[in-house]
Amino acid sequence: MSAVQDPVDTLIQEALDARGASSALITARFHGFDVDDGPLIVDVPGLPGEIVKARTTVPLRRAHVDASVVVLFEGGDRRRPIIIGVVHGTRAGEGEPGTPARSLSVQADGERLVISAEQEIVLRCGAASVTLTRAGKVLIKGSYVLSSSTGYNKIKGAAVDIN
Repeated sequence: MSAVQDPVDTLIQEALDARGASSALITARFHGFDVDDGPLIVDVPGLPGEIVKARTTVPLRRAHVDASVVVLFEGGDRRRPIIIGVVHGTRAGEGEPGTPARSLSVQADGERLVISAEQEIVLRCGAASVTLTRAGKVLIKGSYVLSSSTGYNKIKGAAVDIN
C-alpha cells in the first residue's frame, strides 16, 4: 500500500470512523470470483491488502474484474460487504474514469433471445461462422452451406451474384 492516500479514500475512511460503516457507501475493486463463483473484492478501507468475499445485488461478469464497485456493509461489519453497483468506465485500460464501457446487451424472455453489440456479433463453431456488422452486412462462412425450406425459399437483393 502506498504512503499517499487518495483524498476520496480519506473522506470515506473519516465517514466510516465517525458514523460507522453501516451508514457510508464506499468503493472497492472487484477482484474476481472464488471457486464457488462468489464475488471477491479488494481495496476495502480498513482492510488493506485483503481479499474479501462479498455478496451482490447486481449481476457481475468476468468483464467487470478490476472495475470499481459500490459497497455497503451488513451490520457495519467490513468483512460482510454487499456490492450494490459497478462504476462504469473504471477498469484498467478502459480510458478515463466515467467513460462508458462498450455496450453489450443480452435479453431473454423465454420466447426470444436478443443479443446486441456496438460493432459486430460473431457466432463461430470450427470453420463455420455467422457475422453481423454494424453496417448491416450478414456474412455466412463455412466449408458447406445448406439452405433448405419446406416452403418458398427466396433470395432477394438489389443484385444477386451466384458464383
